[in-house]
Amino acid sequence: MSNTQIIAAKQEEVQVIQAKMQQAKAVLIAEYRGLTVQKTEELRRLLRKEGCELLVAKNNLVARAANNLGYTSLEAELVGPNGIVFAMKESVSAAKVLIDFTRKNPKLLVKAGYVDGDFYNKDEIRQIAGMPSRQVLLTMLASTLLAPLQQLAIGLDLIANKENN
Repeated sequence: MSNTQIIAAKQEEVQVIQAKMQQAKAVLIAEYRGLTVQKTEELRRLLRKEGCELLVAKNNLVARAANNLGYTSLEAELVGPNGIVFAMKESVSAAKVLIDFTRKNPKLLVKAGYVDGDFYNKDEIRQIAGMPSRQVLLTMLASTLLAPLQQLAIGLDLIANKENN
């Protein structure tokens, strides 16, 4: 392979990574040093189930893609064997899967990432993983908004029943 072909292949890979970063609701960096192939495949399967994807790529290619999108804070975390996790459906899903996985597999280290366009360090990612999913939050909001109406309906029903007696 000639030098220009190698450069073109690397540029294409940067563009693929960049496109995934643009589409993702969250982009997290996790160091997988010490994980067996079976554990890595288990992690990939768990992530896929939640609409996420684990990509292993050269750190300098990931750094270029991240810098092109303004995710400059990721560059400091790109040391060692890293996997890039893209959450395509829900912002907190990747963090939840990764943090749950680290409880049983402490060799996986969640380093940092971008969630909904904001940078978070490893401790903040842990906090995000503890948050309820978007669907649960919307349900909680809806029940909070409906509670006063429900109380009003009960009160009006009691008044109507009292007048009928």
